[in-house]
Amino acid sequence: MPHAPLTPATFHVLLALAEAPSHGYAIKRAVEERTEGAVRLGPGTLYAALARLVDEGLVRRVAPGRPAPVKPGPPGPLYELTAGGRATLRAEIARLETDVRSARAVLGRKAARGGAR
Repeated sequence: MPHAPLTPATFHVLLALAEAPSHGYAIKRAVEERTEGAVRLGPGTLYAALARLVDEGLVRRVAPGRPAPVKPGPPGPLYELTAGGRATLRAEIARLETDVRSARAVLGRKAARGGAR
């Protein structure tokens, strides 16, 4: 996978879009809610990540399927995950799972030898 490892921002943007197509602000909120505020995406980070993901073909901009909200100003583009984006996300999840299993094995061996020092 040429995109591995993903940055936390990229991982969380792709994960948010795996749920449903979203506008930038909805992605930001989904990430903050899912991580209980541990990951906060500022506008520069979020939109730079989205632009890069669009350029790489992992995300695409789509026309909104509903009318614009009543709030002033446009809602901004709607983004959705591509098949390549979904495959990249799945590969990154598998990579992270392998890392966690390895880390647990190391800690388990350490505990069996008498705990942390």
